[in-house]
Amino acid sequence: MVESAYETALRQFDNAVRHLDLPPGIADYLRVPKREITVNFPVEMEDKSVRVFTGYRVHHNTALGPTKGGIRYHPATTLDEVRALAMWMTWKCAVVGLPYGGAKGGVICEPKKLTVRELEKLTRRYATEISVLMSPQGDIPAPDVGTGEREMAWIMDTYSMHHGYSVPAVVTGKPVAVGGSLGRAEATGRGVVITMIEALKRKNLPLEHTRVVVQGFGKVGGPAAYLAQERGAKVIAVSDVNGGVHDPRGIDLSALRAYVATQGSVVGFPQGEAIDNADLLELDCDVLMPCAMENQITATNAARIRAKIIAEGANGPLTPEADHILREKGVFVIPDILCNAGGVTVSYFEWVQDLQSFFWGEDEINERLRQIMVRSFNQILRVAHEKSIDMRTAAQVLAIHRVAEAVQLRGIYP
Repeated sequence: MVESAYETALRQFDNAVRHLDLPPGIADYLRVPKREITVNFPVEMEDKSVRVFTGYRVHHNTALGPTKGGIRYHPATTLDEVRALAMWMTWKCAVVGLPYGGAKGGVICEPKKLTVRELEKLTRRYATEISVLMSPQGDIPAPDVGTGEREMAWIMDTYSMHHGYSVPAVVTGKPVAVGGSLGRAEATGRGVVITMIEALKRKNLPLEHTRVVVQGFGKVGGPAAYLAQERGAKVIAVSDVNGGVHDPRGIDLSALRAYVATQGSVVGFPQGEAIDNADLLELDCDVLMPCAMENQITATNAARIRAKIIAEGANGPLTPEADHILREKGVFVIPDILCNAGGVTVSYFEWVQDLQSFFWGEDEINERLRQIMVRSFNQILRVAHEKSIDMRTAAQVLAIHRVAEAVQLRGIYP
């Protein structure tokens, strides 16, 4: 049985802490969430019936600044999953040097089975329920699985209506027209590609014709695929929740995106062979990008992974057992808290722009993102070499050290 995401997060933390000289009480404090809220709220449906939904918001740590983290809408959302994601957000923000702590939120629902009006009611009510925690200086949500620009605009508007004036900095991932940032939509996928390029350099592999496999052709995997292709890589397989398509000669992503726009899925794309998600992970390739959900590569299938590099576009796609197996095989894993940090980095840029009411050009945003991702990659690599540990442990060691240092410098209140 695969352990929960929270159990995985705690095991990763315990493993990293062994390489740090932390006072036991500080380690205990960083191991648990600072606060968490569960809300149960009614929504009137289109047929006038009333359904009660359950949502969560977890703040893991606030030592470095206000909490930051996405909101996901998914039927399998649990409090433990949200705890894990909040913890990973703390380390993600710290490892790339952002002045944030980690948070995460979620609502148990199937958004595809709700009408737009029902989704709006659910979103506005959930935002109202967690608004006791939200503020531009306290907790700043963002999109995640099942949410996007539209939902963030609703949340921003709801918060603003309660305050009597517009507060764009309370949420990131908004449409550009209401205070969103240029470059935000592609930011997570762009960060995946930036770190992939750095890993290829370390493995002495040429970028041109690098064979890339992408699990999850959504908000992360989609941009990662076509940005990798733009840089000369060859994307040989992609998938979504319904299945995938494989062509060892390379997929025409422009044609695939047009197909998905009309059909809603990559399944049935005529220019390639059908493949399921399990087989896709085991394809012979140079770079595998798991950009879907947690626990995709486990002790069950890790030995059959043939990629040279794994770029974790999703949060927690590898279990600790899979990590061990892949490390023994010599696979270079770019850990999630670095690899997919492009999204929160540009969310930070969006927040800064909203607070200043002064907006940057897309080229400036993309270059600032590149500098932060490359700098962070090199810092983690240096820790890995100094301590003779893998990249994931090194990333967590660096992040935990930074948060622990902040906690100790601030002192224990009162």
